[in-house]
Amino acid sequence: MHCEHWESGVCRSCTLIEVPYQEQLADKARSLRATLDTVPNASNIHWLPPASSEPRAFHTSAKLVVGGTRRRPTLGALGADRRGVDLPACQIQHPAINKAIPGLKRFIRALDLTPYDVPRRSGELKYILLTLGADEQLMCRFVLRTRERVTDLRRSLPLLRELVHGVSVVTANIHPTHEAIVEGPEEIILTKARVLPLIVGDTRLALGPRSFVQTNTQVASQLYRQAAKWASAPIAKAAPSTAWDLYCGVGGFALHLAQEGIASVAGVEVSDQAISSAITAARSMGISRSKAVFVTADATEWAKAQPAQTHPDVLVVNPPRRGIGEELARWIEESGIRRVIYSSCNPKSLVKDLALMPSYQGIEARLFDMFPHTDHAELALVLEKTRTLP
Repeated sequence: MHCEHWESGVCRSCTLIEVPYQEQLADKARSLRATLDTVPNASNIHWLPPASSEPRAFHTSAKLVVGGTRRRPTLGALGADRRGVDLPACQIQHPAINKAIPGLKRFIRALDLTPYDVPRRSGELKYILLTLGADEQLMCRFVLRTRERVTDLRRSLPLLRELVHGVSVVTANIHPTHEAIVEGPEEIILTKARVLPLIVGDTRLALGPRSFVQTNTQVASQLYRQAAKWASAPIAKAAPSTAWDLYCGVGGFALHLAQEGIASVAGVEVSDQAISSAITAARSMGISRSKAVFVTADATEWAKAQPAQTHPDVLVVNPPRRGIGEELARWIEESGIRRVIYSSCNPKSLVKDLALMPSYQGIEARLFDMFPHTDHAELALVLEKTRTLP
């Protein structure tokens, strides 16, 4: 795929962009198989065809580094000199996001906002975080060093809406420290709208400003539908009736399972904002509390605290890159749960976790290519209990 930013050397994010997409996909599939070959009985896993992405315009969220000056701001990435690099018309970003960028630059100039200079540790505006929702609505988050310009942002919302089509939710995130992280601890919502509607697969999610969401909506839809299909398949000729979704985020997996016919679903997530969003989405979809309950808690501690007689037929885990860890993996091994669906963004941590769950056999696996043109690979695997512990 031709990209002027890659060819000029100003952006090196898409490291595989010169490799034909189908070749990228085949290489990732081979790499995943090789990684899982260390798992006992890996040869018995049936690999489904990869869930591919569109090679262009698949990014439905963007973390735009703000650079340049107040009069000539740049929006893009951080360059080799630790200053902002302008990346107009990025080919992997959705057209609605690219369309918003000129208006955002005009807004920065109109408010005389000073871009943050990383080497000098000075300036005010660090990032603009955009997320595209249903009907091309946008969530726009301004990451600021201080609260000093928050009032100006609030007063200027009519101008922002005039310059950037579809802006729905606007926030100021306060990030006062000089750290290599994108967001700070404080979020100030400036609009009446507090959540962004987002259609993923068969659900209409409600996304809060600090809630995690996959940046490739098309592939995420395939992932949720695949998990729901695995979850609802008969276990010993009986239809599963209960499921837990640990690390549930805004409820994507849990809500798909409820839609698929699982009678009772519980979602657990440490972020209270994500849980609030999941509850909002469930009620808007007509899913009652008796069918889907969402709990703010640490996934491991919550699971360990539940009585054995309440353990579900199906368990879904979707952990961060570090994996579920030893404590939860050992708990699952001893839990007696018949089916586990593990969605992993880090196959190496997945293999470590599976080594602690020897009584579970991988049945089917599938690559979900969330990030074309990179070596990043997402994998979902369904496991079933094959033997009882002594």
